[in-house]
Amino acid sequence: MKRRSMMKKLVCLAVVVVFSSLFLIHGGAWAKDDIRIGFSMALTGPYAPAAKGQMEAYLVWEEQVNKKGGIFVKEFNKKLPVKFVYYDDKSEAETAVKVYEKLITDDKVDLLLAPNSTTIHFAVYPIADKYKVPIVGNTAGSTKLRDLKSRYFWYISTLADRQMQALVDLLKALKVKTVAVVNVQEIFPAENLEFLIPALKKEGFDIVLQKDYPRGVKDLIPLLSEVKAKNPDAFIGLTYVPDTFLTTTQIQEIGFNPKFFFQLVGAAAVAYQPKFGASVEGISTFGQWSPRAKWPGAKEFLDNYVAKFKVKPDYLNSSLSYVACEIMEQAVEKAGTLNWEKVRDVIANDEFSTIYGKLKFTGLANLSQPGMILQWQKGEIDIIWPPEVATAKPLYPKPPWPKK
Repeated sequence: MKRRSMMKKLVCLAVVVVFSSLFLIHGGAWAKDDIRIGFSMALTGPYAPAAKGQMEAYLVWEEQVNKKGGIFVKEFNKKLPVKFVYYDDKSEAETAVKVYEKLITDDKVDLLLAPNSTTIHFAVYPIADKYKVPIVGNTAGSTKLRDLKSRYFWYISTLADRQMQALVDLLKALKVKTVAVVNVQEIFPAENLEFLIPALKKEGFDIVLQKDYPRGVKDLIPLLSEVKAKNPDAFIGLTYVPDTFLTTTQIQEIGFNPKFFFQLVGAAAVAYQPKFGASVEGISTFGQWSPRAKWPGAKEFLDNYVAKFKVKPDYLNSSLSYVACEIMEQAVEKAGTLNWEKVRDVIANDEFSTIYGKLKFTGLANLSQPGMILQWQKGEIDIIWPPEVATAKPLYPKPPWPKK
């Protein structure tokens, strides 16, 4: 009898051990030591240069959160440090999809952050609904995002229609009369063109030239010389990073200095101001953030970024990505849990305090901020339009190019 009783006790103890182990494995409250956050990133491939600022912003946020001890999760009654789990998607949509599947099914991460680029956002967003996991998109800007049918995916970017209307409103306020427009044959610039031209025509601007050029172009001097011959008040280049740098170089070579000079993507990049120095003065671009904005944490983000990487952030990709992290952090704290459905409900319905100011989603979209135009002034980027969020008045006409 004693032996039988002892065997029963051993069996019961074994059952307790097994169930305790399962509880530990599946995230019992007392066993949780960190929050594992997964994502793919274009560490290599054609998107890698633009993804650099996004990746670095994620790392700045991770460092700052962990300096505070982590994110407080009421469910566990403690702060939990964050730990990234990420893989190189090689700038390939198919690879990114496989990465996100792995992060959810194999790595069993607690939360997800978004990848880089509009193309890869489109590729991975169905995973959010498939697994019912919330993802806040950031470096995606196509108006086709509005057509998505999702309960678990949102985007922060102000889209092309509102950005181009802001640009046209600024040109009208500056009393610009003549405009020349060129665009690279890429999806995003072409989409902006679709909204820009009708808006310019509606306001009665004289479009003295409108032309496109192929991606990968190595010489824009013939096209820029054609623009110079038209002598427009405003020169709008719907450019991507490589041709933004090329245009800035070659427009100086031909001695063309328009009163207003706008470039779409690249003028806010990390490497732009260091490469061109004083030549960036008065050059405008699009974006939603400036460290001079009186939004909570804007200056601190800049300072923390520079302290960690010894360069200024990309004022487009870096700031967008950091805001996405801020939203996820606040959503977890407000939900008091890592439960995806409860975190999802907070993101969909609550307002968040970010380096972009107050932000609330309307459906999938961030309609909290207007379209904005930025401009380089005295070595820093300022918001120059619209007036209600501007950190500086527009420089118009643009100053002459500095003498070599």
